[in-house]
Amino acid sequence: MREVYEFLKKCQTYYLATVEGDQPRVRPFGTIDWFEDKLYIQTGKVKDVSKQMQQNPKIELCAFDGERWLRVAATAVRDDRVEAKAHMLDAYPQLKGRYSATDDNTEVLYLKDITATFYSFTGEPVTLKG
Repeated sequence: MREVYEFLKKCQTYYLATVEGDQPRVRPFGTIDWFEDKLYIQTGKVKDVSKQMQQNPKIELCAFDGERWLRVAATAVRDDRVEAKAHMLDAYPQLKGRYSATDDNTEVLYLKDITATFYSFTGEPVTLKG
């Protein structure tokens, strides 16, 4: 999964899909972290995306670097530990004006049951599971 992290970090922006009822919801995201050998994302608990992931934790991510694209299917699991939040905020210090590792809003989630597939126009897809 480290390759998935590196790819998403390089892309800077990826698209996160959740489900609200029977309606897919997609939005750009930019936070990705590697902590304790797991992929983590970050948001605020007051946001709709957080509520959607708590209702249905199955998500998908998609990113494109100009040559290859990545599709990730996973389950998002909230990690309320201060250490996990602090690690994310240290990786994205620009967020520290809006979020804190000890506030009631900052949410970090690790991804489990991951299926990540890299695609290109010139080669066969490569799938990783973790």
